Amino acid sequence: MIDISMQYLGMKLSGPVAVAATPLSESIDNVRHMEDVGASAIVLTSLFEEQLALESRALDEDLSRGTESFAESLDYLPDLRDYRMTHEVYLEHLRQAREAVDIPIIASLNGTTRGGWVRFARDMEQAGAHAIELNTYALATDRSQTSAEIEMQLLDLVGQVCEAVKVPVAVKLSESFTSLPHLCARLEDAGVRGVALFNRFYQPDFDIEALEVRPTLHYSTPSELLPRLHWAAILYGHLNADIAVTGGVHSAEDVLKAIMAGASVAMMVSALHIHGIDHIARVLTSLRYWMERHEYTSLRETRGCLSRRSVPDTSPYDRGNYIKTLSSYSLRQTVAAF
Repeated sequence: MIDISMQYLGMKLSGPVAVAATPLSESIDNVRHMEDVGASAIVLTSLFEEQLALESRALDEDLSRGTESFAESLDYLPDLRDYRMTHEVYLEHLRQAREAVDIPIIASLNGTTRGGWVRFARDMEQAGAHAIELNTYALATDRSQTSAEIEMQLLDLVGQVCEAVKVPVAVKLSESFTSLPHLCARLEDAGVRGVALFNRFYQPDFDIEALEVRPTLHYSTPSELLPRLHWAAILYGHLNADIAVTGGVHSAEDVLKAIMAGASVAMMVSALHIHGIDHIARVLTSLRYWMERHEYTSLRETRGCLSRRSVPDTSPYDRGNYIKTLSSYSLRQTVAAF
């Protein structure tokens, strides 16, 4: 009997494939379907800090509109029984998802400042979240702000949330931090139980005819998996926190690479939008077939086998590989010219 179960954030997962934050999980039917085809955990779509701020301002404006004039102006107030703020809808969806499936449901918060995160993290915990993922997306656009200040803001935010809730907290990081090993160690000290590598950096495009800057969104490709494998392999064995790989995971081979690098779980999104939710079942079938051919009985046996601490030659993870790769490429180009 092949065992593909894994451990993530202190929870036993039925397999190595989880669903990262995606609009697909906004449907309870989809949530059930994800479990049926083998998803081992689901990260619900993120609630954004900007949404909370916008809703708070909208409610304040509604409550104050016209009240400076006559008593009749109180009729302008909305019926609060019908005023469904997005965070309330989110919490209700979280409750329904928790009741609909047996696999872990992980709530997600996306933002850069503390704000109402601590309060809302408590609400998520009370609504039944098995864990909370803080989906960070900080861009350094102010020349006066140092990298150390950005990291301290993140650590302060994370520390406050970890102190406020009892459920495990994971942090989804961008790959733009200067020293990921040091930052991840400090996050662990702050109470984090897991790190997810990495948040995708959505870059705008330029419309040169309309002279506009427009947001763009493309599905990930397997090539995006490489930096995630690189850093997971470096971090493995140096953290007690679990590692999740997310971004560029499309196939059973990608899942195996993530686990061999040191990840506890591989998270899919783009592959499900491209191939459908049933793609998870096909990936797990291929993964089991690979394990049978290579005579593995437990997937956990492969975890970290290609990490930096496990391989005899660490140069592929270090600067020496940079020189070797460029030299070999130049050599091939020269040979091809002849």
